Amino acid sequence: MPMYTRSSPADPQVIDRWNGGVGWVAHPEEGGRRASHAVRGDDGVWLFDPIDAPGVDDLIAEVGDVAGVAVLSRFHARNANAFACRHDVSVHVPRRVNRVEDRTDAPVTRIDGDVAGFELRDLRPLRLWREAIAYREADGTLYVPDLLTSLPTFTVAGKRLGMNSLNMLAPPAAAFEDVAPDRILFGHGEGVFDGAEDALWDAVSNARRRFLRALVANGVPELRAMIGAIG
Repeated sequence: MPMYTRSSPADPQVIDRWNGGVGWVAHPEEGGRRASHAVRGDDGVWLFDPIDAPGVDDLIAEVGDVAGVAVLSRFHARNANAFACRHDVSVHVPRRVNRVEDRTDAPVTRIDGDVAGFELRDLRPLRLWREAIAYREADGTLYVPDLLTSLPTFTVAGKRLGMNSLNMLAPPAAAFEDVAPDRILFGHGEGVFDGAEDALWDAVSNARRRFLRALVANGVPELRAMIGAIG
């Protein structure tokens, strides 16, 4: 199974659906299961870290008209350019997230603070690691591009949420202060909709204790995922 598939997708899979948004995986066959989301805001639908695929525009239209594209990780430019050009909107990027302008011809708007009603919180646990989590208290939605995931590649001890092992010795718990999600969406893998708050704090508060087990179980596939993302 390839970690990331670079060929044109043929049969995207819907993974998350709730009142106010939908998520899909363009390449269900890849190990990294890069996820995209269309989330309804007050001004329309925002696309978070999207990857294009047949039928996706119809899926988005069920949520509403596109107001903008948001890229919240330096490794998630993905198909932001295609969506922005097709819907005649800008690509919005947190000010501290770099690398995106080099990968899009669409207008880029640098943002601070919030987007689509989501509060943005910067994460930079490692030198090359720059992302922003997005939390909307009004409906309890949390989006985490890279740090956390539901993928088995990153989970241990039968838990539903996992953290990249490189960050487990110093988990950025402060970034999740006052966050009490009803649902957690990820840039990789299916979201968590049941017991989301408990799952979040279990992953963050027990990260150090699970580090060695995670490194042994997931170290090799994690390395493959990182190399694939950088490439």
